[in-house]
Amino acid sequence: MKNKPLAFQIWLVFSGILLAISLLLVILFPTTLRGFFTMEIYKAIENEQLILTEYGSPGSNTPEFGDLAPRDRTVSHMVLPIHRSFFYYSDELPIEFIKRTQELAANQSKAVVRYENNLKNQTLFYVIRKLTINGEQSYLLSYSWDSYRNDLVYTLFRQLMIVMFIVFIFSWIPSIWLARYLSKPLVKLEKHVKNFSEQEWHEPVEVDRNDEIGKLGHTIEKMRQHLVKKDEAQQTLLQNISHDLKTPVMVIRGYAKSVNDGIFPKGDLTSTMDVIEEESEKLEKKIKDLLYLTKLDFLSTRKPVKTTFRLDLLIIDEVERIKWAQPTLNWKVQLEEAVILGDAEQWEKLLENIFENSLRYANKVISVSITKTDETLLLRLWNDGSPIAEEIKDRLFEPFHKGHKGEFGLGLSIVKRIANLHDSEVWAVNEDNGVAFYTKVPLPNEKFT
Repeated sequence: MKNKPLAFQIWLVFSGILLAISLLLVILFPTTLRGFFTMEIYKAIENEQLILTEYGSPGSNTPEFGDLAPRDRTVSHMVLPIHRSFFYYSDELPIEFIKRTQELAANQSKAVVRYENNLKNQTLFYVIRKLTINGEQSYLLSYSWDSYRNDLVYTLFRQLMIVMFIVFIFSWIPSIWLARYLSKPLVKLEKHVKNFSEQEWHEPVEVDRNDEIGKLGHTIEKMRQHLVKKDEAQQTLLQNISHDLKTPVMVIRGYAKSVNDGIFPKGDLTSTMDVIEEESEKLEKKIKDLLYLTKLDFLSTRKPVKTTFRLDLLIIDEVERIKWAQPTLNWKVQLEEAVILGDAEQWEKLLENIFENSLRYANKVISVSITKTDETLLLRLWNDGSPIAEEIKDRLFEPFHKGHKGEFGLGLSIVKRIANLHDSEVWAVNEDNGVAFYTKVPLPNEKFT
């Protein structure tokens, strides 16, 4: 059934439930009604007996045996002796049955006992009540035939079957409507998802519902918006990559062709080749950053492998390595011992990129510090360079953000990705005649330290 349309499955389930209920009623209803009416017959017989014994002829009119006028059209009575033989003839009750009731009355220990017997292919319900009439032990035999019960059961059962048939027929229409009502938005959502698979995601997903189907539609719409933003970002990224890589390639080709023609744009061969080498280094770095950014995207979909390490020692090593790029800068390092949980190689890349950014814009001083709280540590890297322009502050960590020197890059974007992979935050602010980059890192649990 799972390969059938959803509307058909829903309709089939509703129809199956109704059919199962109908079959259950067909099986249980007659039995339940028979049991109920059987108890009612016995109660009616016993009530008639009480009326006869208290207000009827057994106390005042005392025949030894014989019929009593019935007070209910379904119940008949007769008073018979227990220990004395008698002669009795009836078309309704055979003499053998009468003698059998005499034996039952003689042997029963209770005053009133209910019995059931099959006579003439019918069920007879009877109650024997012991009496004392004129000092002689007798009994009141009251009985009712099963035909009355069967007529009631048959009448009610027939009416129930008619009602169930009407309900079953007319339930098909709302069940079909409900099946289509529930499946229609799902079919619409399936169409949207199919379009997404074909990269057609510019049509918004509109589902005017607040139930589970509506929540699914809203989730798909959020996914569509995310895909649109990701597609736009990817297109922008490709354009920026092509533009950013085109410049050094064009410079290298132009200078190489000039050298091949015997022309030295920088005056001599050495200076010209230095330009080619410098542009090659820029090109190499951009390609490495791009590959590393792609690597981080891949790692974000995998379970990270993290270990504990000393961030303060990693910072000291990075400062010692990078400060010789500009020996004139004054480095101020003030670090507390900081043990964090993460990928040391990625944190080394984060520090390298954020330090290179500070080297590019610092004038005289770069300050590095670590402060700790109970749950986090805060890394602050400050330089005395020009403040960040307000119009680019929100896009500072986006790929190929363009700085105030007109340069594109991936460095700060890599910093942001690495921080996200480690549940950390990174941001930049203008302060104290310079720019400060902050990185808030959660401290590891005690079991990792």
